[in-house]
Amino acid sequence: MRFCSACLLGIKCRYDSKSKPNKKVIKLSKKEVLIPVCPEQLGGLPTPRENREIRGKKVITKSGRDETKNHKMGAEETLKLAKLFGIKEAILKQKSPSCGCGKIYDGTFSGKLIKGDGVTTALLKKNKIKVITEEDL
Repeated sequence: MRFCSACLLGIKCRYDSKSKPNKKVIKLSKKEVLIPVCPEQLGGLPTPRENREIRGKKVITKSGRDETKNHKMGAEETLKLAKLFGIKEAILKQKSPSCGCGKIYDGTFSGKLIKGDGVTTALLKKNKIKVITEEDL
C-alpha cells in the first residue's frame, strides 16, 4: 500500500482543475492499493487555484500571494494519514510545489527547473517515507 498523488490517478485536483493521469500509475493501481492524496487540497486550497511555485522557503502564487501556510498544513495532514495507514512509500507528481521530488520550478514562473523537493515530499522524506515520482516507475 502506497500513497499516490491523486492527479496521477485521473482525479481532477490540480491547480487548473485538470488531472495528469499516468498509464504506469493507473496500471500499478490494478495490482496494489494506491491511496490518492492531494496535499494542496488537504491544506485547504480550492480547486481550481492560482499557479504557485517555491521561491526560497516560501510557496508563492503567480500574483505574489504567500501560501506557504497552506502547503505546510497539507504536508502535515498527509504525514498524519501516512502514519495512520503505515505508509512507507509514496508516488508523487514531479515538479509540484507540494509533491515534487528532486525537481521543482525555480519560483520565477518561467518554466525553469531546479533541484529540490516540494513541501510534502520534504516532510515525508524527513520522516523516513520513501518518495518516488511517476517518472521513476
